Amino acid sequence: MAEREIIKEYQNGDLVVVWKPKSCIHSGICVKTLPKVYNPNEKPWIKAENATTDELKAQIDLCPSGALSYYMKGEKQTASPAVPATRVEVASGGPLLVHGAIEITGTDGQVEMKKRTTAFCRCGASGNKPYCDGTHNKIDFSD
Repeated sequence: MAEREIIKEYQNGDLVVVWKPKSCIHSGICVKTLPKVYNPNEKPWIKAENATTDELKAQIDLCPSGALSYYMKGEKQTASPAVPATRVEVASGGPLLVHGAIEITGTDGQVEMKKRTTAFCRCGASGNKPYCDGTHNKIDFSD
């Protein structure tokens, strides 16, 4: 039986921040960008009320793994908007980041659409291949 994914939601009024811990690669961009919102040493670790809706949207759009997304309260839940143009970035000591909408066909033939930034493993140690799961941090992967 497949393991059920944990999804947590945090609100700042009208905006709902969605966090999928299993997708998180612990890049730290959220903490560095909005430390008043994200503090991994506290519970809850996300305090969405500490930022404006625009600040949260801008930060969440930078999330390289897609572990963070958002939707407006009362609207149909959707992922954060896609990055307009597809581009590829190699993160030093980390994943291959593909920004934008892409279609991925798995080894089983299953097709998956990604509409935001997707982080692909470069270290070879991810437990969620082909995607990055942050293992590169634990094994001191470097370029």
